[in-house]
Amino acid sequence: MNPFSRLFCLRNASPVASGLYWSGIWLALGAIVLSIMLMGSSLSESNMLPSVIGVHGCASLAGGFVSAKRSGRRGWYFGMANGLLYTLLLITISFLATDADWTVTVPILLMVTCLAGAFGGMLGVNASPKTR
Repeated sequence: MNPFSRLFCLRNASPVASGLYWSGIWLALGAIVLSIMLMGSSLSESNMLPSVIGVHGCASLAGGFVSAKRSGRRGWYFGMANGLLYTLLLITISFLATDADWTVTVPILLMVTCLAGAFGGMLGVNASPKTR
């Protein structure tokens, strides 16, 4: 056990919850990068949709990787579960915060995050020391 988790007694038993934490971290980093790109260039917010979906896909891929690596088995299952929960959490937060509508981008986002999470899970389960 590392000193940080020993000091604060932080321990996460659920692989999917760990994946969601890491998805949030990658989402925050991607949002910062997109904000800097938006501020430093002549891009408009209406042209950022593919980049935003890409950031969500990368966040879901990283979360699926972590969740499958922690579980050590059924990588696509844990990765896709991470992508699905990530999208549901994202839709809930966006609806509660900004009263966002159900648009055609929501199923696209769900498909991208589930597939990216499943792919990250396949990579993560193969990187897990539990399978060897």
